[in-house]
Amino acid sequence: MLAIAARRMGYRVHAYEPQPDCPAGQICDVEVNAPYTDSASLRAFAEGVDVISFEFENIPRSAVEAVASLRPVRPRGEVLHICQNREREKTFLQANGFPCAPFRVVDSGEALRMALAEIGAPAVLKTADFGYDGKGQLKIMCEVDEEAIWKQFGAPRGVLEKWIPFQAELSVVCARGLDGAIAAFPVSENNHTNHILDLSIVPARFSPAILDKAESLASEITRRLDVIGLLAVEFFLTSNGELLVNELAPRPHNSGHFTFDACVTSQFEQQLRAVCGLPLGSPELLRPVVMWNILGDLWKNGAPDWSTVLKNPKAKLHLYGKSEARPGRKMGHVCVMAETVEEALAEIKNLQIGLSVKP
Repeated sequence: MLAIAARRMGYRVHAYEPQPDCPAGQICDVEVNAPYTDSASLRAFAEGVDVISFEFENIPRSAVEAVASLRPVRPRGEVLHICQNREREKTFLQANGFPCAPFRVVDSGEALRMALAEIGAPAVLKTADFGYDGKGQLKIMCEVDEEAIWKQFGAPRGVLEKWIPFQAELSVVCARGLDGAIAAFPVSENNHTNHILDLSIVPARFSPAILDKAESLASEITRRLDVIGLLAVEFFLTSNGELLVNELAPRPHNSGHFTFDACVTSQFEQQLRAVCGLPLGSPELLRPVVMWNILGDLWKNGAPDWSTVLKNPKAKLHLYGKSEARPGRKMGHVCVMAETVEEALAEIKNLQIGLSVKP
């Protein structure tokens, strides 16, 4: 989707991806398939472009440093380094006074025992490195055998977070340009199923004070991290109306895919503008919208019949071109735009029924 936005503005795009036939590579001018540890291929790739950005966090810091010595990388490598590790991310938030769940860093069963004594149960044990869509997490509900839990966890280092009884999850995608200008997209209200984003609802159905606070926090975090590019900030809205930062992602975000159809400037065009030093575009929402994530589960009986979606005049279908559909894998999304989010939600439900998905 970044490549599509870049093409529309006259840019050529190169993709670096270890596996062949990646979705971006299908429409790029050049696709380089090599490991992230191949320094020669990384340098050759960097020499063929003017500026480099990335679209997920699981990239070794050494790879970013290899290309950063030759071309600008935006956001900078230090932003990626912080956001790809929960310990560093939570420490950054805490050190800078941003609200987040109480946490402790643990590296053994004994450390876990001490952390639980301080934080209390219920709590969530998360791997320090990697993990998304609920991966690398273990919920602890009551008194447990900490040594057995740590052995089951199977990671050398983790972050224990206090379990937060939240009423909703929401997110804000922010862009920051080379000149320091910041543009925040409208707050997205996010519904998850099995820890994977299911629906994004925009405008989010919260009070103006909550929406303003979310945008303000996201903008300040983006500024404090000195991001050039995009930063997605995910929040919990607690049962007592408090906003807590859950996770940061220095890239286009799944919950921001609605912008491709429903905003004056998409998050992908905004990423392009930011990393290329162009003025940021307007993030204005044109119409209420609901985005529905399409997962690989829908392919269990073969390729879906998309006619149900395509004949709906309010729906826009996006398929990513991934070669293999697997349960839980994000294969595409559908956006429905309507006069109200309630109308869009009703249309989404009809599409799910038509595609034999339980709403």
